[in-house]
Amino acid sequence: MGRVPFLKMHGLGNDFVVLDFRRAAVPVGAKGVCALGDRRTGIGCDQLIVLEPPRKSTAQVLMRIRNADGSEAEACGNATRCIADLLFRETGDPRVRIETVAGLLEAEALTDGRISVDMGPARLGWRDIPLARAADTDHVELSLGPLSDPACTNIGNPHATFFVDQVETVDLAALGPKHEYHPLFPERANIGIAAIRARGHIRLRVWERGAGITLACGSGACAALVAAHRRGLADRGASVELDGGTLDIAWRDDGHVIMTGSATLSFEGTFDPDLLTAS
Repeated sequence: MGRVPFLKMHGLGNDFVVLDFRRAAVPVGAKGVCALGDRRTGIGCDQLIVLEPPRKSTAQVLMRIRNADGSEAEACGNATRCIADLLFRETGDPRVRIETVAGLLEAEALTDGRISVDMGPARLGWRDIPLARAADTDHVELSLGPLSDPACTNIGNPHATFFVDQVETVDLAALGPKHEYHPLFPERANIGIAAIRARGHIRLRVWERGAGITLACGSGACAALVAAHRRGLADRGASVELDGGTLDIAWRDDGHVIMTGSATLSFEGTFDPDLLTAS
């Protein structure tokens, strides 16, 4: 087997190793994902993105998302923008449709160089998140340390958003994993801490399920805007400021959440396939 080509991409610092298996595939198990994601001995990434031929005729590609710990994620807004940008560069068509395990996502390359993605409808029922028990998802009874009373949202994947005065004062590295694995979340959850700076400006940090703290989380930004609007803290559209930059998020009247931001190709290269089987 020859060397395996890859692309290194990021959306506001949320970084990905992209493997294009649309024509020829290489088996990648959980250990292989972890090996590629290791920032010391592998390439390093928050998520591994695998492109495959679409199963649905209306999509251009099937995108699979693997977290750095080897687990599979249903959705990733930053990765979706990156893959949409790749498809736009390949075809010249500014409108693309990407298949994921959570459904079809439509994206558009804008004239200012950014990518806009329709992340689908925000799902708000407790079974949709999912939660382990019936609850008001606008105010969930959950408390640990300085974090309490989250709003829970499913944006293709589960999110719990906690509102605080200052996100910088919260020890997200310590509290994130405890909430991610809380029994209330049978499929674990992404943990966001948000501060309202204005009705059109939200400051956000996210502990991503299976990846830890990332510089940006697109679906987390969508969940924060939805949660803030439900509580009357923000308008239906706002700029969400993350550690790696800012995303523009809009929650349309039809329930769909639109995310707009940049996508960047950092470099490309190849790796030895033995890395995928390293113990």
